[in-house]
Amino acid sequence: MWGSRHVTSSPKVVVSASIAFDQIMSFNGSFKDHILAEKAHVLSVSFLIDSMKKHRGGVGGNIAYSLGLLGEPTALVGSVGEDFAEYRAVLEDLGIDTSGVVEVAGEYTASGFMNADLHGNQIVSFYPGAMWKSREIDLRHAADAADYALVGAHDPEGMMLHVRQVAASRAKLVFDPSQQIPMLSGDNLVEGIEAADIVVANDYEYSMIERKTGLSLADIQRRVELTVVTFGEHGSELRLGPDTVRIPIAPARAVTDPTGGGDAYRAGLLKGLLMGLDLDMVGRMAAQAATYPIENYGTQEHIYDVPAFIARFDESFPDYAGRLHPADMVTAVTT
Repeated sequence: MWGSRHVTSSPKVVVSASIAFDQIMSFNGSFKDHILAEKAHVLSVSFLIDSMKKHRGGVGGNIAYSLGLLGEPTALVGSVGEDFAEYRAVLEDLGIDTSGVVEVAGEYTASGFMNADLHGNQIVSFYPGAMWKSREIDLRHAADAADYALVGAHDPEGMMLHVRQVAASRAKLVFDPSQQIPMLSGDNLVEGIEAADIVVANDYEYSMIERKTGLSLADIQRRVELTVVTFGEHGSELRLGPDTVRIPIAPARAVTDPTGGGDAYRAGLLKGLLMGLDLDMVGRMAAQAATYPIENYGTQEHIYDVPAFIARFDESFPDYAGRLHPADMVTAVTT
């Protein structure tokens, strides 16, 4: 029975969000040269792509992956297809508990197909695959053992079920609707915000939320303990009560692909909160974590250990150098 599946250890973080593969393709030309605007009503085009790479991805998978690198074993919850075995092995090697990741027989893991041309234009298709089965997974047991439970973008019905389950548990709810804001109703979004201890989104997504709910960023800030706003290359803000802490970005050695930066940011945010750090340190840990996927193609192609992260943090934020210590970052998980 799906509802009987429980995470078997006791990580301090539970992540319920999409688990997917990203199929990234490149076209050595311009899409516009092959699309006739006057014939758009009978569109039929074909592109010979120059490269295709399959990467592990999904909001939940990406967050759990970076938390594992940061020394924070995490319980990942979601539904996947029969093609997940290699992905699962990578996560488990990082200490991530995948006992709450349920495999659906006869189905594929959710997949995004992204074809980009030389001008950065994209044609994207998304196949949800097994993702909708996440609505049948019960995460109450895991949430009761955790300090934080993040509910991010996946099957909308599953998201709201998990919001309610976390709200009834001892864990603090991190509500991160992101890509599913267009699919969630205004009432769903309000429910998630009202139940949340922390809301995370970028500035554009907060505008989308306001359009659907009537709740401004200031309204949300009054309703939750911590409001996190990201601004891409312009950094982020952590808003606690009436106070706002502005966080700069961590310099990237190369800007290769911004995809996955937001997910890694959330991992750094959660790690800093678990360590009980001041918000200026929490935000900078999040900013540093976000930099790694930006420097690589693929959202889980970066790799580092805790000492390497600390060295990079000290380099990025010299005024805060020496405040992170390896012994404080590696978390032991009880079974």
